[in-house]
Amino acid sequence: VQLQASGGGWVQTGGSLRLSCVGSAYAFSSNSMGWFRQAPGKEREFVAGISASGLTTSYGRFVMARFTISRDNGNNEVYLQMRDLKPEDTAVYYCARSTSRVVVISEPEYSDFGQGTQVTVSS
Repeated sequence: VQLQASGGGWVQTGGSLRLSCVGSAYAFSSNSMGWFRQAPGKEREFVAGISASGLTTSYGRFVMARFTISRDNGNNEVYLQMRDLKPEDTAVYYCARSTSRVVVISEPEYSDFGQGTQVTVSS
């Protein structure tokens, strides 16, 4: 299993970024996917998840309708569109593959994580 995340960068408060993650070496459409993030000195936390079919999504409470997760099973990609970014969104963002077809929010239910992409939001 390989998960390659990209799209991170530096933005000002209120800006937008779109993260992408390509999955390979497994049947991409068989598993739900998720995005997690880890800020310096903090534990990794759930950001968003999407079912294997793409029909069901779930978000961390801090998202408050600012982020949208989606997937393209034909291209083995999962995306995280982030809007109205705040300095507290600064973190390394990881895509992850779960062990289920349905959306899961608990980290132990994710078996594989990508290498992460840095998002920095300046005030």
